[in-house]
Amino acid sequence: MSVSFPELAAIRLGYGLSPLMAPPQSAAEVLGSVALSLTTDDAVTLQQVRESAEKLAGLTKARAEGGAAATERHRAYTTELSFLPMVDLRRRMARALDAPAGFGERLVQFWADHFTVRADGSGAQMMAMAFVDEAIRPHLNGRFEDMLIAANTHPMMLRYLNQDTSVGPGSRVARNNPQRQLGLNENLARETIELHTLGVNADYDQTDVRQLAELMTGLTFRRRHEGVFNGNQAEPGAEVVLGRSYGGDGPARIEDIHAALTDLARYPATARHLSFKLAQHFLADQPRKAVIDDLTAVWRETRGDLPSVYAALIGHQELAATFRQKVRQPFDYLVAAMRALGVTGQQILAIEPKRIRNDMHRAMARMGQPWNRPTGPDGWPEPASDWITPQGLAARIEWALKMPARLADPLPDPRGFLAVALGDTAGEALTWAVPKAESVLEGVAIVLASNEFNRR
Repeated sequence: MSVSFPELAAIRLGYGLSPLMAPPQSAAEVLGSVALSLTTDDAVTLQQVRESAEKLAGLTKARAEGGAAATERHRAYTTELSFLPMVDLRRRMARALDAPAGFGERLVQFWADHFTVRADGSGAQMMAMAFVDEAIRPHLNGRFEDMLIAANTHPMMLRYLNQDTSVGPGSRVARNNPQRQLGLNENLARETIELHTLGVNADYDQTDVRQLAELMTGLTFRRRHEGVFNGNQAEPGAEVVLGRSYGGDGPARIEDIHAALTDLARYPATARHLSFKLAQHFLADQPRKAVIDDLTAVWRETRGDLPSVYAALIGHQELAATFRQKVRQPFDYLVAAMRALGVTGQQILAIEPKRIRNDMHRAMARMGQPWNRPTGPDGWPEPASDWITPQGLAARIEWALKMPARLADPLPDPRGFLAVALGDTAGEALTWAVPKAESVLEGVAIVLASNEFNRR
């Protein structure tokens, strides 16, 4: 099938076609759209996280001291915090719905998954929102090393990988507290090497992991203290990671950690690992060696300049050659369906969090992708077999039958909807079946449940 670039770009690099906006007409337009995702008016900050934690601590203390009014204030605020996952999902969907090309918001999803964190509890949810707004979005159009430093030293990552519990055995904190069993936690160091940079098959060993863990021991987060580094917790002396020495010429410094992360970002293995992941996410579950080689070459030539790598991806012949070899993950599927129905971000933002929970949040969980709750630090799986399952398909079909009528009134004519949702890419069988649907609702559902719509 020959597919025009605008349709390829909208379906493969964005969140699908929409009756409200034209698809991007050129590679330059797709690449330029990333700048629209660098900031957001409703960004969550660490300062807000601190203020929320202080407020909750104060309400908890007041409740313990007694009084019905204090108990009610505590209950009201914890209820408000419990809806943060729905608030976050709603705003991310709204951004994706209104993004003209959609590529920038797709990159937000990709990089947030690459630097996976899991939001367990209301406090973590707000911090996870800050993580995306502070560590991911501002660095979409920069160098990978800057995003790596921002992500791996962000309090959300430190909390998620238990870096707060990592104390240098020879640090001042350990020496002053001999009665406590303090020691290294290697989680952050291991994931930094195996997942975030070099890849699990790279040439490193356990000594490198331990040395990096010792170097990172100063990283911590306390809500009443600025910064994310405590030298008293850091292991003194120099550490050697992959043959390079860091620190040791004075007190422990966060700059030594930054230097190690910068070097890890610039290793050839990192270039290949990240090139593979980009190709796997946007092109094919098993991308061809040629495209990985091409992206790796650009990565190395530009020292991880992300816009240059994106440009190579957008302009690569594999974009057309691998059409429909990727399955839309649940978040992508819901956004693409709403875009095709003509739903706007403003409409989504107007929906109460309780309804978002029922109509979107729970639906994603049934499809296999509970919002902000991946099963491990390696993020969501890419292979189609992980998403096209009996349970996952049943959940998609159920959503396609129930939700369009609640989102679009009136529903579009199925034949017109087919053209809007898939452009010229619909197959003969689907084109034949849609006009024969017994109702408008069923016709729309046939499109949304089709193989063509579920794959990009």
